[in-house]
Amino acid sequence: MMKVAKGKKIVVFLDYDGTLSPIVDDPNSAFMSDEMRAAVREVAKCFPTAIISGRSREKVKEFVQLSNVYYAGSHGMDIMAPPRPVMDKKGTEVLFQPAKSFLPAIQKILTELEEETAKIKGAMVEDNRFCVSVHFRHVKDEDYQILEEKVRSVLENYAGFHLCWGKKVMEIRPTIEWDKGHAVEYFLETLGLSNSDVLPVYIGEDRTDEDAFKVLINQSH
Repeated sequence: MMKVAKGKKIVVFLDYDGTLSPIVDDPNSAFMSDEMRAAVREVAKCFPTAIISGRSREKVKEFVQLSNVYYAGSHGMDIMAPPRPVMDKKGTEVLFQPAKSFLPAIQKILTELEEETAKIKGAMVEDNRFCVSVHFRHVKDEDYQILEEKVRSVLENYAGFHLCWGKKVMEIRPTIEWDKGHAVEYFLETLGLSNSDVLPVYIGEDRTDEDAFKVLINQSH
């Protein structure tokens, strides 16, 4: 890896859950350790660093508590990044939200899911801003099928959304051509690092991180 990196600018991309923090029973308790925070802080001093999470951007920023990294939430659908270098070389960070028009529907879906799943013990609905997560880690096996049916019944009323699965979680997301891979491309462009002299390093363990891996593999060929 050191040989490949020689003479190149390194940029670091990180997932959050399962990468910077352990996978835990309660999603609201996925805290990163002080040691991990210190390590990320030191990395970000040396290389541009972005955290791309399925969580809401505000939530992951609250967990990480670092001001020297960039944040993208909702699997890259909510990005706080530098201004595009071609347009504005100076200025504050700018917000990019490709699924913004879906927000009103997402709030309706969130309310309906909370109502529909309220009686299923162990089910937890999480508002991740541009996607809605239904955690079933604590749902009994015999209740899972009922839960999935209720989630699908809500989804049937919203044509512009689809269902995805993660680790013990179902997610309802807007059907747009945007994922963590697109978020990586966006960051590289806005950071002015989309040329061959750059070595992007992406660390993640979730299925959604594979979208980013594919983009970076294609770029390296």
